[in-house]
Amino acid sequence: MNYFSSNFKLGILGGGQLGKMLLNDTRKFDIYTSVMDASPEAPCKIACNEFHLGNLMDYDAVYNFGKDLDVVTFEIENVNTDALEDLEKKGVKVYPSSKTLCIIQNKATQKLFYLDHSIPTAEFSRFAYTSQIEDALENEVLKLPFVWKCAQFGYDGNGVKVVRKVEDLIGLPNVECIAETMIPFKNELAVIVARNPNGDVATYPVVEMEFHPEANQVEYVICPARIDEEVAKKATDIALKVSKAFNHVGLLAVEMFQTQDDKILVNEVAPRPHNSGHQTIEASYTSQFEQHLRAILNLPLGKTENKVAGVMVNLVGAEDHTGNVVYKNMETIMAMDGVTPHIYGKKQTRPFRKMGHVTIVSDSISEARKIAEEVKKTIQVISK
Repeated sequence: MNYFSSNFKLGILGGGQLGKMLLNDTRKFDIYTSVMDASPEAPCKIACNEFHLGNLMDYDAVYNFGKDLDVVTFEIENVNTDALEDLEKKGVKVYPSSKTLCIIQNKATQKLFYLDHSIPTAEFSRFAYTSQIEDALENEVLKLPFVWKCAQFGYDGNGVKVVRKVEDLIGLPNVECIAETMIPFKNELAVIVARNPNGDVATYPVVEMEFHPEANQVEYVICPARIDEEVAKKATDIALKVSKAFNHVGLLAVEMFQTQDDKILVNEVAPRPHNSGHQTIEASYTSQFEQHLRAILNLPLGKTENKVAGVMVNLVGAEDHTGNVVYKNMETIMAMDGVTPHIYGKKQTRPFRKMGHVTIVSDSISEARKIAEEVKKTIQVISK
């Protein structure tokens, strides 16, 4: 099929920053795009050929959006999978598939999938409601501390809480959830796997993620990860095993824990471009966004090696600011070596909202990490 400067139509469900960055590459290739999002202010709006307002969880909205498109993909997991399944039956290609998304959408189902496929993951208990956890603790079926995760619709640290004492359960929503054994890990790692319908597979170098202690959001993504080759190989092999089990098409970001004794446990996955791959735009031969397109369109996969070492810093809203956004000290960071800001186009900031990211590239990973800290200290995402 001819995708370039043709009547081929690609649909993207979700109009956030991931979609916006994906559209940089659809525009590079002149691929016609149609995007649907629930917000009239969606960052994607400025860059697609057609923009549709619609609720991604609504069956009719998703089905009607996709029925006349050739390929449909998504940049967020909260999408109506029944509609995707019916689009597939109608002959629309949906990548990753509705089946893959269905398993990943629910954290409990996702964890059971790992058990069924002998994929190493932290031990967990599944609960229909959060209110059942107190009984489990009283009956000593469950031990403190653990990580509480709502089964559905959690993202960016929302829907995740470390429970060290019974009182920590107060105020948590009474929903289907899992209680996961707390892993005293050495590192949080991630590997992005790309796969096309032909079955060609490519992996990006292992990245290391440093998290904000309170917001439970990634502060720095460091590529390549500062780990032994043996550990990197183990992480890559496990990511490939996960990809094979899902038989996915597109990108799959596999987040993992490296334990104190260098075991690798899968934490969770995302079937789309991911925060742990933003540095690929400047640091890799092929960005994760271009690779996602190559994969879902069954094109040859691009080279995944780093051209240079890369560190990504998330730009999130300052804690005490809500309102029209101002990026303070932008000129200062742009004067630093190897620094490229990416602003997502959200006009309103609020505490910890992802507003952009900054990539720092260098021949030396330690130098890039040092500049990243400078960037983090210097730039402020505040309101007027």
